[in-house]
Amino acid sequence: MTKARKAILEALKASVQPVTAMMLAKEPSLSYDQATVYRNLHYLEELGMAQSFILHCSEHGTERYYSYRGADSGIHHHWFHCEKCHRFIDLGSCGYDEQMHAWEKKWDFTITDHTFFLTGICSACKA
Repeated sequence: MTKARKAILEALKASVQPVTAMMLAKEPSLSYDQATVYRNLHYLEELGMAQSFILHCSEHGTERYYSYRGADSGIHHHWFHCEKCHRFIDLGSCGYDEQMHAWEKKWDFTITDHTFFLTGICSACKA
């Protein structure tokens, strides 16, 4: 794995919330241009070491966000996004295995991957 890929993967592992390619490109500890960041995020996603989702926020526009995904362990994240403060909250481990198996059986398809995130207003912004 190249130096750039290792550094970007480590940045994803260390991040407590999803990040955009632009956020990573501006990260002082990463000295790579935006094209290099995009290219390596795409590569890491193809290897199953990163996951992404597209989020539309009325205040921040549409962005693709990336987070770490354990290729071997299957560790991945589900997120809540606050529409007011733009904070992400990690919803914890995936609890959808049983439901996905039920859908596979009912509809006779095979689920190979999934993405799940919620949007709304966090408790701090509701107060």
